[in-house]
Amino acid sequence: MQKIIYLDNAATTWPKPTRVIKALAEFYNHFTGSQGRAGHGMALKASREVFETRELVAFLFNVPNSERVIFTANATHAINYALKGILKKGDHVICSGFEHNAVFRPLKYLESISYIELTILDCNKYSDFDLSAFEKSIKPNTKAVITTHGSNVNGSILPVREIGKICKEKAIIYIVDAAQTAGFIPIDLQLDYIDILAFSGHKKLYGPTGIGGLCFKNEIDIETLLHGGTGSRSESGEHPPFYPDKLEAGTPNTLGIYGLKAGIQHVMNTGISNIQKEQLELIIFFTKSLESIDEVIVYKPLSFDERLPLLSLNIKNMTSSDVSLILDKDFGIMTRAGLHCAPLAHKSIGTFPQGSVRFSFGLFNTSEEIEYTIESIKKIIKQR
Repeated sequence: MQKIIYLDNAATTWPKPTRVIKALAEFYNHFTGSQGRAGHGMALKASREVFETRELVAFLFNVPNSERVIFTANATHAINYALKGILKKGDHVICSGFEHNAVFRPLKYLESISYIELTILDCNKYSDFDLSAFEKSIKPNTKAVITTHGSNVNGSILPVREIGKICKEKAIIYIVDAAQTAGFIPIDLQLDYIDILAFSGHKKLYGPTGIGGLCFKNEIDIETLLHGGTGSRSESGEHPPFYPDKLEAGTPNTLGIYGLKAGIQHVMNTGISNIQKEQLELIIFFTKSLESIDEVIVYKPLSFDERLPLLSLNIKNMTSSDVSLILDKDFGIMTRAGLHCAPLAHKSIGTFPQGSVRFSFGLFNTSEEIEYTIESIKKIIKQR
């Protein structure tokens, strides 16, 4: 049987920690209840677990009030809630040239209906963020700035704290897409001057799919986009005006929330600094090894020290989809080919429209797997 080497952790991490898998089974075996809907012990247990997870997320990101931790289906939903819940007609918004479609498409939609003005800041192939150009792009009607924290294409990290500080000085709301960084890079809403944070649970927090969240400071108010049952104020036809109920209509993904709790606990027990150290050692070795091969084009940030554990590349005279297919079919190596839902980033690094092959590492990858992957790439080049 062919070995499986999973290097698509930027899409979703696999395998999940044993702790997470046990938590999901425990939920369905012992307390499948709907949180916030009191009446029996299972529902009370579910409510308690959701509350504890909310508190854990608040602790992880230093959110002042856990009631302002909102659970969503994913980071995309969280970003849509944030943008459409704070922006008004005529507002100006700034984003970077490295945004995922989770940011880019909602902004382009709002721009297309003449609801907002949009400025997209240019980035070079290393995704350098020009703070001076950013400040010059600010207008009197600039309401919000939204940037990714880390690129899902070349692994670069944006200067979130510096951007946030400028936003604070200008009284502009700063929104950060932490889908790729939550669980790998320490995030502090206070120290990083972040007003609103969107995160994904199934990536570097090692939770299940279908769970994400939105965190925001006390001074931020987000309008309700969905109205419905919350388990609170059921006698009223008006949707509850208080958080988290204000933004959490309908039966929540309690299973996903419970699995997220287990994933965060695993990350915290392992230690973010330990996770960073191990995965950066692998990605640095991988990058340097591939840079020595003439036929391989590597796309990377300038810094080895501040980056995500992922690398995009192309093999000369081969399409990214062909390379990814051969890696999977012939060598059992799972990667992601194409544009990675981030056309802006690919335009910035010069790989649009072909895209690239992305290798992204997780907690359970080993040096032996990386060495095997390097040798497999060499074989593809030799045999093509």
